[in-house]
Amino acid sequence: MPVLKFDEVPYEMVRKGLERKIIHTSNLMNVLIDFTDGPWEKPEPMHSHPHEQTSYVAEGKILFFCEGEEPEELKAGDMFAVPSGKKHTIQLLTKRARLVDSFNPIRKDFL
Repeated sequence: MPVLKFDEVPYEMVRKGLERKIIHTSNLMNVLIDFTDGPWEKPEPMHSHPHEQTSYVAEGKILFFCEGEEPEELKAGDMFAVPSGKKHTIQLLTKRARLVDSFNPIRKDFL
């Protein structure tokens, strides 16, 4: 299995204010996401996917929205999980935020 060092993995620019780095095996994917365009006036649109997801808030504050649940304000050190197929989204509450997302199976749409 490869060892990846942070400085050796290039960022992929997804859009202005959103960059990511990815590592994966055949069944598990970790994605480091850096947001730099906050705070946002409103959340991103809700979305769902067939992948199970866990997320760790490494920096900043976000508002986490998940279908059928009350919004939760999360800060660095907090985590959340999203079951397969459940709609969810976030809203940045600070200028910067860093999330570490894990997906199973891997998100081929990210590759």
